[in-house]
Amino acid sequence: MQNQTVHKNKFSHFTSLVWQSIKGGEYDYTQGSIRVAIVLLAVPMILELMLESVFAVVDMFFVGKLGSNAIQTVGLTESVITLVYTIAIGLSAAATAMVARRVGEKNPEGAAHAGAQSILIGLAVTIVISILGVVYAEEILRLMKADEEVIKEGVLFTRIMFGGSIVIILLFLINGIFRGAGDAAIAMRSLWLASGINIFLCPMLIYGWGPFPELGLKGAAIATTIGRGIGVIYQCYYLFGKKGVIKIKSSHFKWDWPVIKSLFGISWPAIFQFFMASGSWIILARLVAEIGGKEASAGYQIAIRNVVFFILPAWGLSNAAAALVGQNLGAGKPDRAEMSVRLTTKYNAIFMSFVMVLFVAFATPIVDVFTDGKEAIAYGSLALRIIGTGYIFYGIGMVMIQALNGAGDTKTPTWLNFFAFWIFQIPLAYLLARGFNMGTTGVFIAIPVAETFLAIAAWYYFKKGKWKEVKI
Repeated sequence: MQNQTVHKNKFSHFTSLVWQSIKGGEYDYTQGSIRVAIVLLAVPMILELMLESVFAVVDMFFVGKLGSNAIQTVGLTESVITLVYTIAIGLSAAATAMVARRVGEKNPEGAAHAGAQSILIGLAVTIVISILGVVYAEEILRLMKADEEVIKEGVLFTRIMFGGSIVIILLFLINGIFRGAGDAAIAMRSLWLASGINIFLCPMLIYGWGPFPELGLKGAAIATTIGRGIGVIYQCYYLFGKKGVIKIKSSHFKWDWPVIKSLFGISWPAIFQFFMASGSWIILARLVAEIGGKEASAGYQIAIRNVVFFILPAWGLSNAAAALVGQNLGAGKPDRAEMSVRLTTKYNAIFMSFVMVLFVAFATPIVDVFTDGKEAIAYGSLALRIIGTGYIFYGIGMVMIQALNGAGDTKTPTWLNFFAFWIFQIPLAYLLARGFNMGTTGVFIAIPVAETFLAIAAWYYFKKGKWKEVKI
């Protein structure tokens, strides 16, 4: 009876913490229980990125009904759009690290100023990306080995997605500011809103339901861009209002070259870091399309969407580690920062082990939801099963990488990604696929092998502890 009471009290305490994390509010993450701090930060971050992953899965679900050409268009476009995500995540990593450090130092004005300067950098970069993407959309699809029929059907989708780059970058960047401040609930709610609108508009605009015209594939791009745009408006309401932890004023947008230089010093390695990862995914997607053709490419893209769906929530835990590292280093508590990372790694590995079992055991039923094509299902199931075997290592590696980023040491993860993906994964994929005549199976195998190598290397550098000495 006593044990039941204890378990009931623990469960009640946990649910209370979860509810507190969803409501949001100010909390000092440099004091008190580390487990409580992880829950308060991680729950909204996990929910935030689960909703971001819903974007990808919802688009693929509705687009999948339009046939293999539509699936390949979305998949290949998203493979290149990951370069936009790369810049957004790199800028976000810099904003999170600097804002968290200022918050840990109890300097909210400095945190707001750093956030505003990061937005200025993001806006400048977005202009260039949008113009290039819109002008060269057709060439981008052709470079990715898309069929001429696919290019004809999908070029407008690609143009709209690149034209909406500004909402992708701002959504990630501003959420990075909120995460660094420890205000993860607002970041979560902005993604809820954006994803909810996308889920509503996607079938309406694709199939012409209700009062909406039937737009086909381009309707998916318009729905996604509108959803993200409204999410950004919601973010700005809190960012420039009086309710958020970070309160940015117009004066904070005055160019501050020392701060911009510092942010750029953190962000450019982070951008290249994620470019190493996303760039390798682009090459692998191109290799699958080249070897296996349209059906293999469609199946692979479905598998990758499901991989992303479960990786992004785990990334939420990793982002919690980054915020805790930044704030505790700012407060002069490196040992607390290290313990936060160790606990977060444990929780992430446990979560990812469940996902691994899910993918290995139920790969075919999962892929079957997204397409009726037998060949695409066969390729997608095989890809999901093989990639899923490395999920525990994905979870460990991403926490280690984000911990280093949260400390402001973005250069070490950049080199790790370079060796893991470009020196190891890509050559291994070509060797297995062509050298050993394993075809697309060889490409799939290269992914978990490289991710395992990355996790072990990242753990080694984290253990060395040099990240505790980084000054920003």
